Amino acid sequence: MKGFRSTDGSEPKGSRKRDKELELIRRAQQGDKPAIGELYRLHVDVIYRYVWTRVRDDSVAEDLTAQVFLKALEGLPTYQPTGKPFLAWLYRIAYARIVDHWRKQERRVEVPLDEALPTSEPRPEDLLEYEADWVTAIDLLAQLTDDQQDVVILRFIGEMSLADVAETLGKTVGATKAVQYRALATLARLLEERKGSVSP
Repeated sequence: MKGFRSTDGSEPKGSRKRDKELELIRRAQQGDKPAIGELYRLHVDVIYRYVWTRVRDDSVAEDLTAQVFLKALEGLPTYQPTGKPFLAWLYRIAYARIVDHWRKQERRVEVPLDEALPTSEPRPEDLLEYEADWVTAIDLLAQLTDDQQDVVILRFIGEMSLADVAETLGKTVGATKAVQYRALATLARLLEERKGSVSP
């Protein structure tokens, strides 16, 4: 079918990428060090970026990122591909490490889910692509609650589906969507305030 193959009969690019990842995982599970190294190289930057946005400390982020990949290495022999990206599994491990970190710091704050939802949802690209300055974007994200930060980061930086984010955070899809709505509404307000403060 044309919908599944290019006109020259080759496999779609996404399918080839997925097949390559599955082959790397298979080799890594057999103890192939180059394959393990390649999986690490492909994913370490995005995992570190996610962890850093949640802890905002270079040394802590480096330590937690190392813990993520050590945990992944330990679990690799029993890892079973489910059709979801390998990165989604790494995000779940990273999220657990971050939660443990904040529990130890006694600073983890849960978000009530009974707040009123905004009437409309701002477009994520309008909110996140508006700020070219990464540090400024992080400052905006830092003004969200912990749950809101997790959802926004996993959805729009980690590019995970709503269902995958819900599974990662241990929430229902409905509750996750509610958090996302509130987070995007808050970001929209913060951006309007920022634009207003720099207007002549």
